[in-house]
Amino acid sequence: MNSYILKTLTSAAAALSCTIAAANEITVTDVTGRQVTLGAPAERVILGEGRQIYLLGLLEPEAPFTHVVGWREDFSQADPDNYARYAERFPEIADIPTFGGFKDGTFDVEQAASLEPDVVFMNLEAKAATEDAAYDAKLAQLGIPIVYVDFREDPIAHTIPSMRIMGQIMGDEAAAEEFIAFAEAQMARVTDVIAEADPERPSVFIDRAGGYSDECCMSFGPGNFGEYVTLAGGTNIADGIIPGSFGTLNPEQIIAANPEHVVVTGGNWDAYVPGGAWVGVGPGSDMQAARAKLEALTSRTAMTGIQAVEEGNFHAIWHQFYNSPYYFVAIQQLAKWLHPALFEDLDPEATMQELHERFLPIDYEPGYWVSLNDD
Repeated sequence: MNSYILKTLTSAAAALSCTIAAANEITVTDVTGRQVTLGAPAERVILGEGRQIYLLGLLEPEAPFTHVVGWREDFSQADPDNYARYAERFPEIADIPTFGGFKDGTFDVEQAASLEPDVVFMNLEAKAATEDAAYDAKLAQLGIPIVYVDFREDPIAHTIPSMRIMGQIMGDEAAAEEFIAFAEAQMARVTDVIAEADPERPSVFIDRAGGYSDECCMSFGPGNFGEYVTLAGGTNIADGIIPGSFGTLNPEQIIAANPEHVVVTGGNWDAYVPGGAWVGVGPGSDMQAARAKLEALTSRTAMTGIQAVEEGNFHAIWHQFYNSPYYFVAIQQLAKWLHPALFEDLDPEATMQELHERFLPIDYEPGYWVSLNDD
């Protein structure tokens, strides 16, 4: 072939390649307000927290791990019940390289670089630690962008933007919007009713991971589960005492507040506290055992003489509702407990089942909540 023609074709091919690359380059604004430019759709991603698979599983339910080249090792420990169900359907997850945490300083930048990721998704709460350890600068030098998402620090404000961000980056915008429409419609089934009825708001104590340790009691301020209580038509007794999303109340404060309802968050934490007093709720849980553990928690000093115990309004709900895009199901169940007459026709169990059938790669199994008032 004539060398001039060959050179011309080579130049044209290079120009076309650059045009395609430019067309695939997008700029997203993450939940911190940072603008990040990267190639899309991303083919190789690192999950800075394993539970980000809750989001990715909604976007790519048929093959949620196809593009995951590394992830933090927390999913199997914090939520072993769901991990086992994902592992049964997608056994390849056992071969995905795992990382230490950004917050505890055990993340390995060299290991991350060797996997050649297009993006690292990081949770918002790890941002300060990431910057303090200069992980962000080190990854930037290697041309690896960090994008911050959040479904824990402020799940009501940030979960939907996080879904849109991940949808843009993964090329799954349509799937993201379908889920968002579902989530917003399910939320409205509570918030619209509360707005119209304007009911009396019962007082609620959220006992974060009750029984996980001997100390009592971790709880939530105005954010996260505290906000869930407000949206469900209740009054969070820790609002005004705990300034941020997470904090602690002492037994005297709980007894003085005399909450009408107590909601314990629970899960399967054998990896952390084997045989602990925590309430084991989650998919496929033994409800009889969970109820027995829940009842045992009523005998703690902080529960002495409070109305919630006297009237049996003592409940447990899956802890990971605080750290997943399924927050609207928790709000529905809280509304059922706080205002049973208003929400007689609302069925959070059916909502959770529809969520699984329409959006998730694993089958639904009940066991996500229990109450001492259950028949």
